[in-house]
Amino acid sequence: MIEVNGMAHVILTVSQFEAARAFYSRLMPAMGLEQVYESEKFTYFVGGRTAVGIQQCDPEYDGERFVQGRVGLHHICLRARSREDVDKVGALLEEMGAHIVSPPQEGTWAPGYYYVLCEDPDGIRVEVNYVPGQGVLAEDASFNPSGDYDT
Repeated sequence: MIEVNGMAHVILTVSQFEAARAFYSRLMPAMGLEQVYESEKFTYFVGGRTAVGIQQCDPEYDGERFVQGRVGLHHICLRARSREDVDKVGALLEEMGAHIVSPPQEGTWAPGYYYVLCEDPDGIRVEVNYVPGQGVLAEDASFNPSGDYDT
């Protein structure tokens, strides 16, 4: 068996590159991800054993928005180290004027699940969560999506 050592990176393709660059350039460093590369059509953040890249879409897709229910990405979720950190992200998103889908709150996915959910300028959903202990891998825990991913 091979044991995965986390998720290396996710690359998000956006149509509003400058707005997305501004959004992620505030959010990612606040979460400990350092910008390590930037060009006219691509920016890349690394930290916490993962990376997030933002790239400009091909010209024929300019002006399109992300559709969560289509084939492909549903949302990304970055793990915080505490509930307080989730609250700090929520406050930052509010300060940024981001579209907050769900303010910091408890969820049903695992015991102690706490999260905030927002959308970037293209409508790509970004979640930040905290799960204490081993989450759904704890001996007495169970996974309970209960339809919440529809929101």
